[in-house]
Amino acid sequence: MKFDPQKHHRRSIRLQNYDYTQVGAYFVTINTFQRECLFGEILNGEMMLSDYGKMVEEFWNEIPNHFLHVETDAFTVMPNHIHGIIVIAQTVSPAGGAHEGAHEGGAQHAAPVRPNVAPVRPNVAPVRPNVAPVRPNVAPGSLGAIVRSFKSAVTKRINISRSTPSAPVWQRNYYEHVIRNESDLQRVRDYIVANPFRWAKDRNNTQRGD
Repeated sequence: MKFDPQKHHRRSIRLQNYDYTQVGAYFVTINTFQRECLFGEILNGEMMLSDYGKMVEEFWNEIPNHFLHVETDAFTVMPNHIHGIIVIAQTVSPAGGAHEGAHEGGAQHAAPVRPNVAPVRPNVAPVRPNVAPVRPNVAPGSLGAIVRSFKSAVTKRINISRSTPSAPVWQRNYYEHVIRNESDLQRVRDYIVANPFRWAKDRNNTQRGD
């Protein structure tokens, strides 16, 4: 079903109290500060990573090593943003331990998935995620905690590399979309993989990373 911005707006309001520690798959988009093209350039539909882009890719791949209850799925680095799927495969107890999560609701939330990126489908409808402000007090092991840790690690490494202490690398907010079922998961995977092919068409979109 084609994305409906009006329905999306209502969903965003409904998700204000959503529990982002629970098991499921989440589509995340993070933009660079002031949309600066730090991470490389796209040539003939292929992303050519800069040194900073390689750092981003490295830290993304390291996420499961720092959050043992998390898996990563489809991912791409774009010149001024990233798209990726984070899978919370286990819930984290207040004491810090993790256990396999189970929750009611059936298809309401996505089941954990293993990386299995689908072939590129160039004509993929855009996925418009919910905006999720980064809050100072986020639950341990939650999506917000994972994203905050990733952004912080990338910022530190890039600023050391370019000798710019405390300079912002990312926008303060990030965008998220709760993946509801397998068809939604496949649609998001396709969208992520095809994103470099859309760059020439969408590069003037300044609202968010498409």
